[in-house]
Amino acid sequence: MTNSPNSSSDAASRSFGQLDERIQRWIWQSGWTELRDAQEWAIAPILAGDRDVIIAASTASGKTEAAFLPILTRLAEANDEPRLVLYISPLKALINDQWQRLELLCESLEIPVTPWHGDVSASLKTRFLKNPRGCLLITPESLEAMLMRQGTTLTGLLGGLCYVVIDEMHSFMGSERGKQLQSQLTRVERVLRRRVCRIGLSATLGDMNGAKEFLRQKHGPEVELIEAREGGQELRVLIKGVLEPVFRPDVDPDDEADNPDLVAKAEIVADLYKGLRGSNNLVFPNSRTSVEFFADRLRRRCEDERVPNEFWPHHGNLSKEIREQTEAALKQKEIPATAICTSTLELGIDIGSVRSVAQIGPPPSVASLRQRLGRSGRRKGEPAILRAYAIERPLANQSGPSDLLREGLVQSVAMVRLLTRGWYEPVAGDGLHASTLVQQALSLISQYGGITPALLWDMLCLNGAFTGLTSELFASLLRGLAAKEIIFQDATGVILLAPKGEKICGHYTFYAAFSTQEEFRIVSNGRTLGSMPVDRPLVPGSFVIFGGRRWQVISVSQEELVIEVKPGAGGALPTFEGSGSAMIHDRVREEMRAILRTSEPVSFLDATGGKLLHEARDNYRRLALDRDWIRDAGKDVHLFLWQGDKIQNTLMLILLSEGFVAMNHGIFLEIGMSTRAEVMGVIENLVGRLAVDPIAIAASVQNKLREKWDALLPEDVLNAGFASANLDAMGAVQCLRALVVNDANLKRSEAE
Repeated sequence: MTNSPNSSSDAASRSFGQLDERIQRWIWQSGWTELRDAQEWAIAPILAGDRDVIIAASTASGKTEAAFLPILTRLAEANDEPRLVLYISPLKALINDQWQRLELLCESLEIPVTPWHGDVSASLKTRFLKNPRGCLLITPESLEAMLMRQGTTLTGLLGGLCYVVIDEMHSFMGSERGKQLQSQLTRVERVLRRRVCRIGLSATLGDMNGAKEFLRQKHGPEVELIEAREGGQELRVLIKGVLEPVFRPDVDPDDEADNPDLVAKAEIVADLYKGLRGSNNLVFPNSRTSVEFFADRLRRRCEDERVPNEFWPHHGNLSKEIREQTEAALKQKEIPATAICTSTLELGIDIGSVRSVAQIGPPPSVASLRQRLGRSGRRKGEPAILRAYAIERPLANQSGPSDLLREGLVQSVAMVRLLTRGWYEPVAGDGLHASTLVQQALSLISQYGGITPALLWDMLCLNGAFTGLTSELFASLLRGLAAKEIIFQDATGVILLAPKGEKICGHYTFYAAFSTQEEFRIVSNGRTLGSMPVDRPLVPGSFVIFGGRRWQVISVSQEELVIEVKPGAGGALPTFEGSGSAMIHDRVREEMRAILRTSEPVSFLDATGGKLLHEARDNYRRLALDRDWIRDAGKDVHLFLWQGDKIQNTLMLILLSEGFVAMNHGIFLEIGMSTRAEVMGVIENLVGRLAVDPIAIAASVQNKLREKWDALLPEDVLNAGFASANLDAMGAVQCLRALVVNDANLKRSEAE
C-alpha cells in the first residue's frame, strides 16, 4: 500500500493544490469537505504519467474520481493539443453511468466525453472520429471493432492517448475478455510506438501482485498500488438454517404444499418479505431460474397483501428494458425496491445504496461475496448487512456425506469467516486462452490486411499477451486454421484471411471474445429429459445430476450439445451440489474442515443453523474423518481430500482413466462399485510416478469446448489449453502423497 499522508496534512493539501482550479471549484461546489485517501494519494503519480497505477478500494469509495481528477487536470492543461483518455468498462450500463458523471465534471473544462458502444448514436461517434480528444468510454468489444475497422488510421485516431483506465479490473482478470483486453492494449502501444500509462480500478483482491501483472505483463513489480483503507466498517451477518420437511413418497411432488424443496423456499420467501420490505436491498440466489422463482413469489406476495410491488428481477437473460426498470426502481427514492439478481449487479452500476444483501445458498466465491457486500452500508456510519440462507434436508439412513456434513451451510460459514479475515481467492491461473488467441490473430490479420507468421508470433506471444504458448503449439494453431480454410499464406509468406475467415471477422459477433454458456440436451434412451449447462469435465462413465436423479454418461457430443445418459445407481442425492459453475478454491475447503473439527460456536448462525452445524460436527467425529480420508461406503469408496475442484476434478479423471466409476461431489469424491484396497492400489501407484501428464488427462475429456473459438483449435492446442485452465495434476499428486505419507507415519507411531 502506498505510504501517503492523511487528509489533514500539508502534503495532502499540496496534492489538492496540484489539481486544475476549475476541478477544485467543482469539488467544493459538490459539498466535499475532504478528499478520500485514494483520491489524495493518486494525484501525484497519475499527474506524472510515468508509471502504471492500480487504485484498489471497495465499491462506492470514489475510485473513478481518484483516477479522473488528475487525468482531467492533465487533459485541461493541453490547450489545443488533442489529448485523449481511454476508459474501458465491462458493461455498457456502467459506461452510461460514467458518461453522466463525467459530463458534469468536464463541462467547465470544455473536455468532450464520448460514450462508444452499440447503443450510441452514429453522430456522437462521427464527432469523435473527426476530433479524437477528451474522454472515450468504450467496451473491449467496441475497441476490437475500432482496431479492425480503423486499421492504418489508428495512429492518428489514438495519437493523443495519454491514459488507459480499466474500470472493474477484477472482473476481467483470468477471463477471455481479460486476455483480449491485454492483447488490445499491447496492439495499441505497438501502433503508437510508445508506452501509455495504464490505470486499473478494482476492488481489493487477495492477490494484488497478480493484479499488477495483469495490468502490465512482465512488469508487474513496477506498477504502483494505491490501496484505500477500509475504514473499519461494521459487518453484521446472520446465516439462517432452513430445514426441509421430511419427504413423503405418498404426496404429489407438484403440489407446493407437499414438495419439500418448495416448502423450504416458501419459508425463505416469507422471511425476505418480512425483513426487506420498506428498504432497498439486493438478493442473490445462485441461478437465473431461482431469480425468477423468488422474484415471482415475492411479487405475488405483494399482490396478495395489496401493497405496491417492491421486488424486481435482474439477470443477463432479461431484456435491456426489464433490467433498466429494476435499476430505475433501485435509484428512485419514493418506493423502496429490492432486486432479486445474479452477478449482474455485483459490478459498479449506480443503483444507490442498499440497506442489506441477502444470499440464498453459498456465494460463488469469497471475492464475489465481498463484491456483493460492497453495495451495502455505503453511507457513513451504516453497517454492511448480510443475511444468508442455507437449505438442508432431514437426515435419514441413506443420507450421504454432503447431507451428513451439511456442506452448503458449512461452506457459507467458511466463506464468511474467510471474508472477515480479509482473504479472497487469488486470480485464477492464467491458462493459455488459445480461443482468444484465435480471435486476436484473425483481428490482427484484418487490421493490417495481412501479416507474416513471424510478426504475428511476436505481437501475440513473444511480446504479447499470450506468453504461455510455445512456438510449436502456435505453428500447430496456424496450420489448423489453414486446414479449416479460415486463413491462407500467399507466395510472399504473408497470412491472409480466406473467404471463411472474412465471413467470421465480418460478423458483429466476432468482436466479443466470450460466448454465453450453452446448455447441453440430456437424452436417455432416445427421450430428451431437458437441458442444463455443464462445466465439470465429462467422459463416458462419469455422472451428471439432473431432475433430482443421478445419470451415468454414455457419450458426449460437443458439436450437437447432447449428453446421452442412462440411469445411474447410487443412494440419495445430496441437497447441496456445489455453487453452480463456480470452482471452489482449496482454501475454502480447508476452512470447511477446520470448522467441522472444532466445537467453537459460530455467533452468526441462527438457532436452526447452530443445530445443523452441531449435527455436522457430530457426524464428522463419528466418521473419524480427521484420520480416515479414504472410506468404504457399502459398494462405493469415498475420498475426503478437502481440496478445491481443480485438484478433485483432476483426480476424478485419473480414476476414470483407470477404469473406475468416479464423481466429484464437492466435499468428497465417490468411486462406485469398488473397494478401499482397489482404490488405494491406484493411489499408491500414482504417488510413485515421477510425473502425471495433464495434457494426456485432458485428451480423455469430451466436453472441452468451453470458450468461444475452441472449435477452431487443433486437438493438441485444445488439450493444452483445457489442461492449463482446468486441471492441476501436480497438486493432485502432491495432495495424495501427503495423505499416504501421513498414513505411514501414523502406522509407524502406533507400532512403536
